[in-house]
Order: sequence, then C-alpha cells, then structure tokens
Amino acid sequence: MKLSTTLLLASLAFAPAAFAYEKTGTVIDANDKMIVIETGKEGKWEFKRDADTKIDGEVKKGAKVKVYYSMTATKVEAKAEKKDDKKK
Repeated sequence: MKLSTTLLLASLAFAPAAFAYEKTGTVIDANDKMIVIETGKEGKWEFKRDADTKIDGEVKKGAKVKVYYSMTATKVEAKAEKKDDKKK
C-alpha cells in the first residue's frame, strides 16, 4: 500500500462522526420544518429539519423513526471575568 493511501485511511479513521447521537421514537408531529417524536420515558423531542435532511421512508404521525442528529453551536458568547476587588 502506498504511503498516501495509508495516510488517507488513517485520517478517515480519526474524522469526526457525521452523526454523534440518535433518538428513536414515535412521530407525533412532522412537517417540512421539524419532526417531533415521543420517546416514552424521555418525553418529546423536537428536531429542526431543512432541505438537506435526508429522509428514508415515510415520516408521518404514528410512524416509528430513528433520528440521527448532531449538536452544532450557532453562537458562543464569552463573558468577561469579574475582577475581585477584595484583597486576600
């Protein structure tokens, strides 16, 4: 095997997963913008959905589904440190 192929395979092994989490439940509401599922003991979960969301099968009320998702930060707000006026 060539070195370039070995490096490519090694880099793929450490690539981040496309989906870090999954949740299985029953669809209680769905449209082109979101899907809401009921998972039982964990309650209701709402997932945003857009044109890039890949759908396998028919997502309709009552259907059992597995939703694959990842968490992505949309905004990070760092707070300035508070200065301690008290001297120790």
